[in-house]
Amino acid sequence: MPNHARTAVPIEFVRALNELGLSHAPTLWGTPLTGGVSSDIWCIETDQGLVCAKRALAKLRVAADWQAPVERNRFEARWLQVAHLAHAGCAPQWLGQHAELGVLAMTYLDPCDFHLWKTQLHEGQVDASTAMAVGQVLSSIHSYAAHKPELRSEFPTDNIFFEIRLAPYLLATAQRHPQLAQTLQALVVQTQSHAKTLVHGDVSPKNILLGSQGPVLLDAECATWSDPAFDLAFCLNHLLLKCLWTPSATTGFLHGFEVLAHTYLRAVDWEPPKDLEARAARLLPGLLLARVDGKSPVEYITEDHQRQQVRRVASALLLKPPTLLQEVAQAWAKELAT
Repeated sequence: MPNHARTAVPIEFVRALNELGLSHAPTLWGTPLTGGVSSDIWCIETDQGLVCAKRALAKLRVAADWQAPVERNRFEARWLQVAHLAHAGCAPQWLGQHAELGVLAMTYLDPCDFHLWKTQLHEGQVDASTAMAVGQVLSSIHSYAAHKPELRSEFPTDNIFFEIRLAPYLLATAQRHPQLAQTLQALVVQTQSHAKTLVHGDVSPKNILLGSQGPVLLDAECATWSDPAFDLAFCLNHLLLKCLWTPSATTGFLHGFEVLAHTYLRAVDWEPPKDLEARAARLLPGLLLARVDGKSPVEYITEDHQRQQVRRVASALLLKPPTLLQEVAQAWAKELAT
């Protein structure tokens, strides 16, 4: 149990766990977990031990007015099941999902045994083997699903993905930068027109735990059948941004970027890797800019001169799109060196 005061669990969670057969008590005790903006998440004591349960919010906890369909919780449950088949242990184990109440139950991962990748990166701990492992897990899930196209019908979530990813990131940024609007809008079309596999949609260090058996991906609320280049670019984007959070580890972040990208791309077996890389390279500057001017800016970029660094690099690359991911990394490294 987390080191916070135990409290009575909201009745919706109690009812959901009872009806899922995970508990038989009229009252349950637990601790609310912090860190998420899109769900209420609890660690709950049950007859079967500690359970992690989450319920999607209709309005996300961000400064902007950001609404999101609550049924996304149902598709996160499906993503968990597919992910385990693709790469055992790469996600929390699914225990049940209450469709009416929108409550998803899964195994609780003890922070004594699992460490958040974001925390390690902030501390300047950039392990190339971790970047490689993340690339391997991500490519395994994408490859597994790409070779099972029948899974597509289980994720009719195009509208959800648009509302919680494409619109608040790329289109909201386009409103702030009219001179880049056409390019950013084209990236939305690019993503929508290359639906090739099951995409997590939020592959961020804040959603990756590191355990003894490798990375564990969390929070697949954006799960959809879309372009795998989105997941790759989304994750790599964070390694670039972390250079502004922990500048002393910039060399490590850029090396991790290279290792993760190389590991992932060499495993691509559902389409020509160069095609996927080109889409990711075009998308990455848009996502980079979105994290300072979209609806979900990263919390650690607080200085205007840092935002200007992001804007300079991202704008130049959007106006002259790269075809290689290393071109993006090199442009970013050059900016940071000035």
